Amino acid sequence: MTTLSVNGVKREVKASPDTPLLYVLRGELDVMTPKFGCGLAQCGACSVLADGEEIRACITPISALEGKDVTTVDGLPARWAKQKGLASDPERLHPVQQAWVDEQVPQCGICQFGMMIKVTELLEHNPKPSDADIKEALTTSGPSPHLCRCASYAAIVDGAHRAAVLMAQGG
Repeated sequence: MTTLSVNGVKREVKASPDTPLLYVLRGELDVMTPKFGCGLAQCGACSVLADGEEIRACITPISALEGKDVTTVDGLPARWAKQKGLASDPERLHPVQQAWVDEQVPQCGICQFGMMIKVTELLEHNPKPSDADIKEALTTSGPSPHLCRCASYAAIVDGAHRAAVLMAQGG
């Protein structure tokens, strides 16, 4: 058995160590926010954070994640609360999630969880990104660009800027 820490909870999983994380999250742990987009790490829909760094869950075997903290979009509020020393509140969204709501970013939603993960990673390293920084994070950093089938890229950039403001204000 492999032990994974997902969204702050240690879980024993029965899957083979070479099983991609995405299949374990969705099939065994019932965590549905990372999406299956391409299965080749080329679209970003399956992105999660591993110790604060974006990875593509569709190709990362669970054996590579033992001892690491895996965070999906579901775990972003608790991650934010921990980082800011806030009391856990099930009603509080992470600033990136709140910005996505405020800016009405999602259209179909396939890519949005991966986009939120990538923007979270960006803002934790660069709290005041320019448009160019956001576009670079979503297109040239990581294994491949984050792809949005609906082409809501302008709304995604607006959401990233709104999230930066909310994070600076403390959420």
